[in-house]
Amino acid sequence: MTTPASRKLWLGYAVAMLWFFVLLWPLLGITPEGLEFATSFGIWSKVAVAAAIILALWQLKQRGVFGFVSRPVEALSDSLGKATGVVPTWVWLSLVLAGALAFPLLTERYAHDVAISVLVYVCLGLGLNVVVGMAGLLDLGYIAFYGVGAYTYALLSVHYGLSFWLCLPIAGTFSAIAGCIIGYPTLRMRGDYLAIVTLGFGEIVRIVLNNWMSLTNGPNGILGVKPPGTYWWSDGKIDHIWLGSLEQFYYVILALAVCTVIAVYRLNNSRIGRAFEAVREDQTAAELMGVNTLRIKLLAYALGAIFGGLAGAFFAARMRFVSPESFTFIESAMVLAMVVLGGMGSIPGVILGALALIALPEVFRGFELYRMFVFGGVMALMMLFRPKGLWPAKRMGARSEERD
Repeated sequence: MTTPASRKLWLGYAVAMLWFFVLLWPLLGITPEGLEFATSFGIWSKVAVAAAIILALWQLKQRGVFGFVSRPVEALSDSLGKATGVVPTWVWLSLVLAGALAFPLLTERYAHDVAISVLVYVCLGLGLNVVVGMAGLLDLGYIAFYGVGAYTYALLSVHYGLSFWLCLPIAGTFSAIAGCIIGYPTLRMRGDYLAIVTLGFGEIVRIVLNNWMSLTNGPNGILGVKPPGTYWWSDGKIDHIWLGSLEQFYYVILALAVCTVIAVYRLNNSRIGRAFEAVREDQTAAELMGVNTLRIKLLAYALGAIFGGLAGAFFAARMRFVSPESFTFIESAMVLAMVVLGGMGSIPGVILGALALIALPEVFRGFELYRMFVFGGVMALMMLFRPKGLWPAKRMGARSEERD
């Protein structure tokens, strides 16, 4: 027996499948020999049948048809959750850290490259999480701090020969200053207005990097950035060596990511973190309770920018080249998607979001032309079934402007 809700659901399915064919046919049906429909229709029909089966199974599940299976599974899941809860948190963290340390020893070069990209975006996501997840300030220009950190290290390395380790705090400091400069004009703005202004500042930074020829070399970028170096015992003496392999870079970014996780965790559980949450939940109430919202929001921008600057310095050291094309708006959107997909305000959620958005496209690389369709579909399903993120934060409410 069909209901209005069921008919509406199947109507949405029909519209979605029609739209999917409209997107798929130009990719496969327009060939040098002419127009062709068989290949597109064959792939489309398989996807349509699979989606119809999944939708039918979901409707049956909503009606309780599969209760005889779901109830034992839920009971088993609850018992496993209680059993794992008995194990101390430090044990799980130790196992994760041990796995991360052993990862390069068990995998190949391609996996190292993907893991480095994931860890870079973990640092960026956690930095943006301070601004968006904790303080509730929608920032669409966060990648500007990434660029400031990268160019700071590139300039200091090429022109002054400073080491990577010495430039790390300098890059973080310059990024924090940029965060204050960008954040100060936006302190009294909220919601969509804040997003538009931060987007504008992010584009301003990229255009400045692209046009300041005397300092940044414009669109040509800066070449010859030195990689990180370290001292190592060799042949009875201590020698200075340059880190060059992906395995060595992996351990450097892993150390930065671990430090970022610890710093954001400590910040989240501090008085400042509580003030961030107060501003996020209700800025007016926070002001009435004595929270200096202007300083707190400025501090959120500065602290979030520091982590972006550190990741940018590593990016410049790894690539040994920087150019404005690496710091476009799409990168800011990608980092924001990681925070939202993983769960705003949640450290494990941001890490899962980075894994989902960076590692999943590589997993689907075997689909070739269709991998971005598959990837987009998986992301859409995740947000439909987990609207609060893959790992929602324990302390998370709605922002005041959202309630209004």
